Amino acid sequence: MAHIEMSLLAIECFSNDGKLDASELDKLVTLAEADGVITNEEIEVLKSVIKRIKPEEIDAAMQNRLSALSQKLSRMSK
Repeated sequence: MAHIEMSLLAIECFSNDGKLDASELDKLVTLAEADGVITNEEIEVLKSVIKRIKPEEIDAAMQNRLSALSQKLSRMSK
């Protein structure tokens, strides 16, 4: 059920300034990992959130978080 919490948190994160920063992404990932398993629903929420990030909003910290998350998710799908 963390995917529901993640969705609500994502709405809150984007609604405060229209953007998602690296610390907010970390909070979403922390929720997904809280039970030790990232479910398909949680992955879909993360993908949906990432799609909303505009390229011009990606700073170095966000790029690092996105790269690490991408690697983690690709390892899970193998």
